[in-house]
Amino acid sequence: MTDYEPSTYGDKVADIYDALPYVAARPTEATVEFLASIAGKRRVLELGIGTGRIAIPLAAKGFKLCGLDASQKMVAKMREKPGGDAIQVEFGNFGEVKIGGKFSLIYVVFNTFFSLPTQDEQVRCFQRIARHLSDDGVFAIEGFVPDLGRYDRGQRVGAINVSAERVLFEVTQHDISAQCIRSVQVEVRDGETAHLYPVQLRYALPTELDLMARLAGMRLRARYGGWNREPFNLASQLHVSIYELAPKALAAPRPKKRPAKRPARRRRA
Repeated sequence: MTDYEPSTYGDKVADIYDALPYVAARPTEATVEFLASIAGKRRVLELGIGTGRIAIPLAAKGFKLCGLDASQKMVAKMREKPGGDAIQVEFGNFGEVKIGGKFSLIYVVFNTFFSLPTQDEQVRCFQRIARHLSDDGVFAIEGFVPDLGRYDRGQRVGAINVSAERVLFEVTQHDISAQCIRSVQVEVRDGETAHLYPVQLRYALPTELDLMARLAGMRLRARYGGWNREPFNLASQLHVSIYELAPKALAAPRPKKRPAKRPARRRRA
């Protein structure tokens, strides 16, 4: 997908995003309650705020919400909702985290972190997040646990929603060497032209995310198998991981420079 930009998915899917079956089925209430319980007392920042599915009800609880997003069309949908106009949003690649001040909670939900296309960009995002956390702040990330068995020779075609008047299915390629998924959701309605909704992800295992956090001076506080604090285990299909700033003693130590050796003095006979 050489023409795929940070805003591509959001711009293409904005008009139908909230009505997508897999979005409507998300545990929104449980997500909001979980985040409210760890939000602290300072500002809260959502990376990839989108249509405000999480941000608006979280702001309604009294938290001061800010957001970052690449798609102006997605945010325009949020502005149409009650309370959506009151949320500050900055536009651009959320991996850059170009917003001032400190936050007691920064969060990213529903695999959105994986829209950063390279490992370097994901590591850089962790580093920027660490600089914007208050001393007692936390970073919460929701991501899927990769299931390589879903793909046959690096490909997958699967139905998402089927009815008499509408079919929604996905066509996906998986590049295991790059940990990259390129997928197009295809919507076909009776009597209408098909619509294409492309998405590209660079996934990371939980252990890789833990290493990114360590490189940024953070550490894992807790990991759950869902927003209801289900235990994370081998059967978990997703994880909710909470990171905090690590004490300086636990941060990755810098290698010490060895003093230059002085040449040995010759003894006089």
